[in-house]
Amino acid sequence: MKAMILAAGLGKRMRPLTNHVPKPLLLIAGKPLIEYHIERLVAAGIQDIVINHAYLGEQIEQCLGDGSRWGANISYSREGEPLETGGGIYRALPLLGDQPFLVVNSDVWSDYPLQQLLLRQGAGSMKLVHLVLTPNPEHNPEGDFILLPSEHVVEQGEGQDKGQGLTFTGLSLLHPNLFNGCEPGSFPLRGLLVEAMQAGQVSGECYRGQWVDVGTPQRLLELDKQVRVEGACSDL
Repeated sequence: MKAMILAAGLGKRMRPLTNHVPKPLLLIAGKPLIEYHIERLVAAGIQDIVINHAYLGEQIEQCLGDGSRWGANISYSREGEPLETGGGIYRALPLLGDQPFLVVNSDVWSDYPLQQLLLRQGAGSMKLVHLVLTPNPEHNPEGDFILLPSEHVVEQGEGQDKGQGLTFTGLSLLHPNLFNGCEPGSFPLRGLLVEAMQAGQVSGECYRGQWVDVGTPQRLLELDKQVRVEGACSDL
């Protein structure tokens, strides 16, 4: 399986930290956030990684190179201008191949066991989309989607009385056929997800382990402190 790390955002909510550094290179316990994703992907057996970038993207390439020091093979999808999530993934499809691929936002943190997604892809019954969802954090109390007991995911309002409103973690498994009929350019992923939900082609799961949307300077600082404490404890 191949993976794509989404790293093309402008990082507006992180300013002034991102005035001169792209958000994926902000440090957690002295190491760029995106490096943790690469390490976890390789540990799960995924070596072929595509990273898209736009804002200050040359810094990402200079920092990560070809990925060989992690045992990875990194390819870059250079956007020039951000294409939103849907447009960015669509542009990178030639690098991702014709099989389902894992997608992870560069600005999240989680201990979700990535091997579970490899097992789902290998099961042979995968839908167009599989989403990893999580209980709603304080900053997203309404959630994003509804997870039904059947593992189907639907829009907010659909099946509201039968399922659970949850937050999308930014971690998913996508089949390239999800993008059939799309055209080059900037467009969000959500529209495609909703269409697939209406066709019954989106499954999901609720992960109750560690997950952080590292979207603000305050949450970055809190995560940095947490990882430093955990690292210090593991050295005892």
